[in-house]
Amino acid sequence: MKKQPKGYVSFVLHAHLPFIHHPESKDYLEEQWLFEAISETYIPLLLNFQKLVEEKVDFRITMSMTPPLLNMLDNRLLQERYIDYLKTHIELAEKEIKRTTYDERVNQLSHYYFERYSNDLHVFHDIYHDNIIQGFKHFQDIGVLEIITCGATHGYFPILYVNEKTIRAQIGVGVQTYEKYFGRKPRGIWLPECGYVPEADKYLKEFGIDYVITESHGVLYADPAPVYGTLSPIVSPNGVIAFGRDMDSSRQVWSSINGYPGDFNYREFYRDIGYDADYDYIKPYIAVNGVRVNTGIKYHRITGPTENKDIYNVQWAKDSAEKQASHFLHSRIDQITEACTYMKKPPVVLCPYDAELYGHWWYEGPYWLYILFKKIYYDQDTFALITPSEYIDQFPEMQVCSPCRSSWGANGYSEVWLNETNDYAHKHLHKIGDKMTELAYEYAPLADDLDREFETWKGNSPLYDYIHINTTSLRRLQNTKLSLLTKEQKEKILLVRALNQCARELLLLQSSDWLFIITNGTMVDYAKKRIKDHTGRFHKLYGQIKNHSLDKKFLQCLEEKDCIFPEIDFRIYR
Repeated sequence: MKKQPKGYVSFVLHAHLPFIHHPESKDYLEEQWLFEAISETYIPLLLNFQKLVEEKVDFRITMSMTPPLLNMLDNRLLQERYIDYLKTHIELAEKEIKRTTYDERVNQLSHYYFERYSNDLHVFHDIYHDNIIQGFKHFQDIGVLEIITCGATHGYFPILYVNEKTIRAQIGVGVQTYEKYFGRKPRGIWLPECGYVPEADKYLKEFGIDYVITESHGVLYADPAPVYGTLSPIVSPNGVIAFGRDMDSSRQVWSSINGYPGDFNYREFYRDIGYDADYDYIKPYIAVNGVRVNTGIKYHRITGPTENKDIYNVQWAKDSAEKQASHFLHSRIDQITEACTYMKKPPVVLCPYDAELYGHWWYEGPYWLYILFKKIYYDQDTFALITPSEYIDQFPEMQVCSPCRSSWGANGYSEVWLNETNDYAHKHLHKIGDKMTELAYEYAPLADDLDREFETWKGNSPLYDYIHINTTSLRRLQNTKLSLLTKEQKEKILLVRALNQCARELLLLQSSDWLFIITNGTMVDYAKKRIKDHTGRFHKLYGQIKNHSLDKKFLQCLEEKDCIFPEIDFRIYR
């Protein structure tokens, strides 16, 4: 029987990718961001969660699964393309087994990758039936994982709050998406980019959010200054609880100088056979236009800063992960033991990270978590793992403070998402936000009337089950007895579909990812294209709505491409 812990550690992994869906072409490399994340992060996490459960290790972890990620994981086209991605990698690994027979160490790694991708296909297709959302839901249902939500498309609140209705929609659609996939209301939200503004509090409360994840200084610079710093959550005057990132634990993992992922025994991310192999040999497995790209098959370890990288050794990497798990464990023991000398309640160390750090960027990260959680359970009794919700329930008394406007971007505020490289996009964000609000107020009464018309059909027609103001049901409606509808009703339905699509285009435009990518200087053309596309699509629909000249084929094309949030209701902006 374990004694009562002196304190707690709460791991929060932020699983997010922007919504990328191109049914018109297979040539968009950006779709591989999802496929790489599934193979390198999400499946390894699921497998390690399962191992911990089977080994009867009592652990807790929290993950935010953002609405764009959930919509992609639930998309049939992307599921099929991921299976094709795996089959291609299995084929390449088979060829590598033959090609690398000259070098025993490299050949062993070729076999390793063949087995790894083959197992990914088995897990994805045979165990989870092509949809891993249910895997995460299972671990939430048995009580070891808490899943929280995020803004609908990761819209950055410190910019969007100029029109508060756009923040309300980001929160509302995020909560609705969570409920759809997990069958319950979320208690917490990962603020997109950890961007806190007090204007969002009332909408967080409106949609039932208890707590938010913020950057360290969002709590440390709160007014008044919190007595316990980030080692205890604070509650805003509006009743929203804020957990701040712990800087010490973050530095041990994130630091580019002495963080764990830089260990010389770990796999080198930037050496890949997509660049190293003979061009004619690797050409079928790189970009369609012939540009060399990562394949995921990497044979080298970090070794050091030189170009002469040594061959990766899986066991050496595991040895390093185990040593570093012990280091992290003892660091938290020391931190919590010291905090207990001046705190009147058990401290909580919040450890938030991008989920993709674990596996994608830091290949050994999921194994490190698995070993760490076992060590926490078996090797000490100073602290325990806990979710933010559990901590709030056990220790409901907390200091009232107003969190500081903040983000976890470089320098802590908004310059990553608002600077001279991307500031041109903001006028579109704000103008379209205002126009969407205008549409919502103007046409909501029409949608309300349509709801009432179809409400009278309840119990009298099978069409009732199909008629709701959203794209999915409206598409299904087209395959039923349309003759039961009047011409006026059909026109109203088409109009509502267009209004719903306007809401989707605005939400997709608001994704903070496009602004981040432009600042970061990677895939800039794609990010600028997305900003231009969603801006143009919204304005064209807006003009057609105002001029009573809807182009049904154009609308259907957008509904197929930008098919996020099938249940969206444009009245969220009212």
